[in-house]
Amino acid sequence: MMRDRQGIVYTTEFVTWRTSIDRIITGSGLDNILAGTTRPILIKPNLVEALAPPVTTPVALVAALVERLREVTRVPIIVGEGSGAVDHDTCHAFAELGYTDMAGKYGVELVDLNNEEPVRLENAGCRRWPEMYLPPVALECFLISVPVLKAHSLAGVTLTMKNMMGLVPPQHYRTGRSWKKSAFHHRIQDSVADLNRYRTPDFTVLDATVGMAAAHLWGPTCDPPVNKLAAGFDPVALDAYGASLLKRKWQDIGHIRSVNHELGLAPPQRIIPV
Repeated sequence: MMRDRQGIVYTTEFVTWRTSIDRIITGSGLDNILAGTTRPILIKPNLVEALAPPVTTPVALVAALVERLREVTRVPIIVGEGSGAVDHDTCHAFAELGYTDMAGKYGVELVDLNNEEPVRLENAGCRRWPEMYLPPVALECFLISVPVLKAHSLAGVTLTMKNMMGLVPPQHYRTGRSWKKSAFHHRIQDSVADLNRYRTPDFTVLDATVGMAAAHLWGPTCDPPVNKLAAGFDPVALDAYGASLLKRKWQDIGHIRSVNHELGLAPPQRIIPV
């Protein structure tokens, strides 16, 4: 992450997906950055289960993002996710939530990250994961995370840093026949923090149009709806801001607190409406 982008969160009111995405991409300067890239772009939504938004990332948001990126760059665009569902693979979520049709319309590739052959990485400074297995596509591409504003019963919040859990392969992080990333439930705050020490998103677009107020798969939505998109290059600032939208203190969220001043800056130093 570029130092001049640390601690900055860009926000806009939701109007339409395309209008609000245009404001975010232009206002943040992402269009200028991607205009010169030769790296493929990996868009990582949150499709933890085949459940309708606001539990998951709306396909219309990703479609608007793809449309805007196509105007900026000709590099390949991939939409990748590794669902945590027990009974279905990620392709089921892609089909049920409209991503299969969207990919056909816009000519983007869909990748089930759970099925990618991972590479082994090491970081002796990590307390929970001194070794980590990740798919090469997540390391080679410009990674745009597109999470949803949600509380989480164990992690406190699930925003852009926790969205990276979709990258990890079930063959290394599933215990028994439970949820496919279930090893992360043990010391979840350290687990999420260490994962992001290996790979943080290069840019985030947070869907805060509605918001899940109590949990990530069930329960009440934010009342009134938040009605925003938020974005930035700094995942720590973005998650601290997202926590505030859910009326949570970022200092109480272990994975945000532990990487503050390491992977980014919390709280945001500047919130810039675009």
